[in-house]
Amino acid sequence: MAQISVDSLIGNQGPSYPEQVAAPYRKELTDNGFTQMLTPVDVDAALQRNDGKIIMVVLNSVCGCGARVARPGALLSLFSKVVPDERFTLFAGMEKDAVGYFRSAYLQGITPSSPNIYLFKDGELIFILHRHQIERSAAGDIADALINKYNEVCTKENEDASVESLRQYFIEHFDVDPLEVESQK
Repeated sequence: MAQISVDSLIGNQGPSYPEQVAAPYRKELTDNGFTQMLTPVDVDAALQRNDGKIIMVVLNSVCGCGARVARPGALLSLFSKVVPDERFTLFAGMEKDAVGYFRSAYLQGITPSSPNIYLFKDGELIFILHRHQIERSAAGDIADALINKYNEVCTKENEDASVESLRQYFIEHFDVDPLEVESQK
């Protein structure tokens, strides 16, 4: 019997998922201030710099075991008093050239997986939440881990307008007010 590889059937250059599957997960981040990195040029433009800014990158995924809490956790972390200077995202299984380049140029020696959340400064990785850490956590725990790191490395003070916009997003999409939940603790 002839051997047929998956690559020969669907090719490895195109996306792994239909865009309509990935679109709501992209939107969850881009609606809240994350800029997409769709090409290797975008990756370098975001990360190959020497300006001292803290850059957050969410390597997004459709994975239900990790991504379902990674995105809300990353967003919840943005209620912090200090936050990363800029936020970016790219999608595993979709922008394969960008993801492959990101991994080879900026994550050497790190086993590829997704979702992951990274912090960079001057093109250097300074923090990572690995998939195995994410998939065992609640969104609030992910936020807490990120906020702890923000308190160590970030200097950009959060803006009231950003907090309110994010608060409204949570109320509309998750039917919860994170600021009221926090005050009930």
